[in-house]
Amino acid sequence: METGEGALVYELTRKSVKNLNLRVRPDGSLAVSAPRWAARAEIDRFVASRAAWITRTRARLAQQPPACEPPLCPLTDEQCMAVFQPFLDRYYPIFAPAIGGRLEIKLKTLKSLWGVCRPAKRQITLNRRLAQQPLEAVEYVVLHEYLHFWHPDHGKAFHRELDRLMPDNRRRRALLPRR
Repeated sequence: METGEGALVYELTRKSVKNLNLRVRPDGSLAVSAPRWAARAEIDRFVASRAAWITRTRARLAQQPPACEPPLCPLTDEQCMAVFQPFLDRYYPIFAPAIGGRLEIKLKTLKSLWGVCRPAKRQITLNRRLAQQPLEAVEYVVLHEYLHFWHPDHGKAFHRELDRLMPDNRRRRALLPRR
């Protein structure tokens, strides 16, 4: 599609959303998510109306240093689990009724998360690099992920329980590097 700012090419994904959404990816490419009912002409007009913003955003991204991959954790899975296991064991009895069976613990090197909980799969994934963080922060992440068996989102009830079980959770979270 041609605009006053030049040609704009975008990847379109139709899904169950209410509004048109435009993202400029780190590589400068454009992604649009649109409701299934939106007409292509309407989507083109939407993208064209944001041409100046797209140009500014691409310029800002071009000035940023390229994102580098997080360093790999030098610890083995066994070494990581030796750090995590005491906290997993400490909190499991509290959440066992909600888990309802065997819990699977996975280890991965994640780019932007310290942990992920998938209650439906009875699975917690922990970032290997978490094992290199202060133990207070490790305990915070383990409890945080277990809490998702009670509260799948980060709503008020989730934070009330986190405050009840670990009153200093904000201090502990602050020990973790931001991503």
